[in-house]
Amino acid sequence: FIVPEYLISLQEKSEEKLPQFLRPSDLKTHLRSHTGEKPHQGVETHCGKGFAERGNLKSHQRTHTGEKPYKCVECEKSFAQSSKLKIHQRTHTGEKPYQCEQCGASFSCVEYLKSHHRRHTGEKPYQCVECGKTFSHVSNLKTHQRIHTGEKLYQCVECGMSFLNIAGFRRHHRTHTGEKPYKCEQCGKCFSETDNLRSHQRRHTGEKPYQCAQCGKSFSQSSNLKTHQRTHNGEKPYQCEQCGKSFSQSSSLKTHMRTHTGEKPHHCTECGKRFSSTAKLRKHLMVHTGEKPHHCTECGKRFACSTKLKNHLMIHTGEKPHHCTECGKRFSQAAYLKIHMRSHTGEKPHACSRCGEGFVSAARLRVHEVAHTGEKPYQCEECGEDLFASCTP
Repeated sequence: FIVPEYLISLQEKSEEKLPQFLRPSDLKTHLRSHTGEKPHQGVETHCGKGFAERGNLKSHQRTHTGEKPYKCVECEKSFAQSSKLKIHQRTHTGEKPYQCEQCGASFSCVEYLKSHHRRHTGEKPYQCVECGKTFSHVSNLKTHQRIHTGEKLYQCVECGMSFLNIAGFRRHHRTHTGEKPYKCEQCGKCFSETDNLRSHQRRHTGEKPYQCAQCGKSFSQSSNLKTHQRTHNGEKPYQCEQCGKSFSQSSSLKTHMRTHTGEKPHHCTECGKRFSSTAKLRKHLMVHTGEKPHHCTECGKRFACSTKLKNHLMIHTGEKPHHCTECGKRFSQAAYLKIHMRSHTGEKPHACSRCGEGFVSAARLRVHEVAHTGEKPYQCEECGEDLFASCTP
């Protein structure tokens, strides 16, 4: 076998030694990586795809025949290529021989390392011809192209739902099986997805990699950062179809919908009282525990929730941000303004169950109800006389 002149001259000029081969046939095969020659073609399979090596053609033909002659002795999973089996076996041994020089992350095969490396370089060599979007990995491009074609290869036999990629299908399938294969080594909690496990682990490490560019506040999850950013831009993409009220979070809309449906799924184990949200239940539980974690730095008064502390602070500052559009009267709390507005509208939504008399607020109804029971829950600090109502506003 005669070595081409361009290789001889290249070897003379180069300080580095060129690849060496044991057999002329190996060198001949290697040279095709320079010339682009692919003499082995899939005529039998009618796809016409060409290959530089006969072995590669044989491996390719198995995509048509479905043959998978290489079997894992650990889990019996089969593969069309011996190289794929070798990579798979590393999932059992935990071997990750390919390491990123920049961040130290290890991988079981060189292709995963190459794909990972593009995160550092920002390289996205695979482009969609339909919309021009680029991707760092060819598999991501293939999955993306199904958005344009509408093709959904993976269908759930349980519910018939279809998916663009196998990863999405596997995640969905766990909603039926209840499988949670990803376990936190610190607390033992299990998750159905690796992303959820990674987010959870940040609770242990305290890591908050997502930072708001406007105020510098950091978050452990990108979704929390996205939600937080709406406090700056005022975006409220979730709207109630019944009353038109908008919310920055889907969970807030879900909780709000219960004001229309009357649903109260969260109940107190102490007294049985039910609530529409976990936040309201937590606040209520402090009635039983007596816990008041929020305190006023001015007078030392303590409160069960931060909202009540915030409202209380306005007593010291004199701030009254809520004003009546009818008469101009100002109030420290929106709830007080709402009650006041009823003096203009005549609305009395709180009715006595005994006599039917209506009141503008629940507090005034409670005072009225005492007149029926004869109860005198308030006592004068000066003379000790029992009273129907409190002297304080």
